[in-house]
Amino acid sequence: MPDPQITQRAEALRKALNEHAYRYYVLDEPVISDAEYDRLYRELEQLEQRYPELITPDSPTQRVGDKPLEGFKQVRHEIPMLSLGNVFDEDELRAWDKRVRELTGLEEVEYSAEPKLDGLAISLMYENGQLVQAATRGDGTTGEDVTANVRTIKAIPLRLRTDKPPARLEVRGEVIMPRSGFEAYNQWAREHGEKEFANPRNAAAGSLRQLDPRKTAGRPLSFFAYSMGVAEGVPDFNKHSQVLEWFKTLGIPVNPLNRVVKGYQGMLDYYRWMQSIRDDLDYDIDGVVFKVNDLALQEKLGYATKSPRWAIAHKFPAEEATTTVWAIDVQVGRTGSITPVARLEPVKVGGVTVTNATLHNEDEVRRKDIRVGDTVIVRRAGDVIPEVVRVVGEKRPEGTQPFTMPQRCPVCDSVLERPEGEAVTRCPAGLSCDAQFKEALKHFVSRKAMDIEGLGEKLIEQLVDAGLLKNPADIYRLNKEQLANLERMGEKSAENVLKAIEKSKYTTLPRFLYALGIREVGEATSQNLARHFKNLDAIRNASIDELQQVPDVGPVVAEHIYHFFRNPKNQRVIDELLAQGIHWPEIPDDEDKPKPLAGKNIVLTGSLASMSRSEAKSALQALGAKVTGSVSKNTDMVIAGDKAGSKLAKAEQLGVPVKDEHWLLEQIQQARS
Repeated sequence: MPDPQITQRAEALRKALNEHAYRYYVLDEPVISDAEYDRLYRELEQLEQRYPELITPDSPTQRVGDKPLEGFKQVRHEIPMLSLGNVFDEDELRAWDKRVRELTGLEEVEYSAEPKLDGLAISLMYENGQLVQAATRGDGTTGEDVTANVRTIKAIPLRLRTDKPPARLEVRGEVIMPRSGFEAYNQWAREHGEKEFANPRNAAAGSLRQLDPRKTAGRPLSFFAYSMGVAEGVPDFNKHSQVLEWFKTLGIPVNPLNRVVKGYQGMLDYYRWMQSIRDDLDYDIDGVVFKVNDLALQEKLGYATKSPRWAIAHKFPAEEATTTVWAIDVQVGRTGSITPVARLEPVKVGGVTVTNATLHNEDEVRRKDIRVGDTVIVRRAGDVIPEVVRVVGEKRPEGTQPFTMPQRCPVCDSVLERPEGEAVTRCPAGLSCDAQFKEALKHFVSRKAMDIEGLGEKLIEQLVDAGLLKNPADIYRLNKEQLANLERMGEKSAENVLKAIEKSKYTTLPRFLYALGIREVGEATSQNLARHFKNLDAIRNASIDELQQVPDVGPVVAEHIYHFFRNPKNQRVIDELLAQGIHWPEIPDDEDKPKPLAGKNIVLTGSLASMSRSEAKSALQALGAKVTGSVSKNTDMVIAGDKAGSKLAKAEQLGVPVKDEHWLLEQIQQARS
């Protein structure tokens, strides 16, 4: 097991990466750059490689991303939109090519090469040749329905140019705003007193997320396709490059700089060529992407947890600029961690105006000796997290003072603590500190916790500031009048939130445990606790030794869990939540008995009368099945409900067995008997 300091560092890295990914992907308000994000990400990745027990399902390395914005209908991707792994230098690229060759048994591999566009990933669904839905990538599993906005982009065909369109075709690509269009739009914005965009990437993302499609129509957006998702009734292809050529015949734009290259040297030559012409392009790129061109080899290579093994992004070097530190403030996180943040004189770095940079912790500030008034080098390689690389010592003004961590919390004025051997200073006030309380509530209602749709960050803050929420249980005491009187809320919105709150009362024990926000208890640990103890009372009463019998729960995590459930305030909150009607199905004691659907690939289609799609999926998984999103020759069975569509037709075409809801209910009942 890693020592507590390493565990704490991993927790701090996960929190920082999740926060900045949220600001980048969801709010489109990045406060720091990609260079620091990449550095933190790689540090966390290396820690998790060295200590696999540190990996949690909610780690940024295990996911693609983060959650959709409020205000748009959510769309669940039938096939997840995965992110790509990154390499940053020639040695890493050579090592990746070597792994591919070893896995495929080839001496030289053919790759499809393309610029890595700096825009917003999008999924376009065509049915019988007509555009029926467009969705953002979101967290890779669930995105935002932006169909009305995408229809305004002239580069995207509303109908495919073919007399024999495929039954269903999902085109994936990038929406961008060309540099010329970006400059023209900002010129217009200045003349009309409108807000200017910081860079073309934010301009593209912000334009697609307009609730009024008429505003999107006035933005100079473009699009390039780069891959295919759902594919029903498409020709047989042997190579990825053939798919892209086919796209062009359908009227779908494909980047003209795409190439097919041979081996490591071919990739390196392409990378150097793109780097040399980067500044001459009319759109931003932050690297290049290489994909194994042979589709059969792609299938053979398969996928890692969050990315395909057959593709890699070779990122361009970070960009740097010089600026001045105006102040060093501290921010309070959900678990009370105190993070120093440098407030910078605004500076353009690669098209992004950088005003803030995280300084991680007190030791990091002292190691780099960053002081107010210093001239510093700031680095970025994208739009996410800026990094203060170093201080320009010869430009340091006289009289500057070393940074010292404040002794009291800037929000609640509690005396701060830094346990011996830990790098992180914390506010010990817990939920008594408004900053921690708000962050805890945001975590409690999040999608992977209690999943209360519509109860977003701004609404949480309004409710806390209005004195309507004193603990998580107060969420279940809210009424329509209280909600409707808040800013940007009306009766209909209030009713929707109340329905979501009521719906969340039926949950699962792992979700409830995760929602409680116990330090270092993520999704995986919550699942393990639930499987091991079966019920909440057993967990609440477990000793530290008993807790350590749970897989992946070491002494540090066991201490956190033990003390959390013995805190009188936490006990009261849990009891109040249960009194408000939160409940979950019992976890059976016979989980180890044979599963009748073990190893079966099953597809759900249509609507079910007795349960939701997610409940049906959970039931099938409990029976051992793997539930997939599309029908193929590898599908063992399709369960069809009411109004089943193209998936049912595809199953009948391929001769895949089709079952109904009654059959599913019988399987569930037999497993319980």
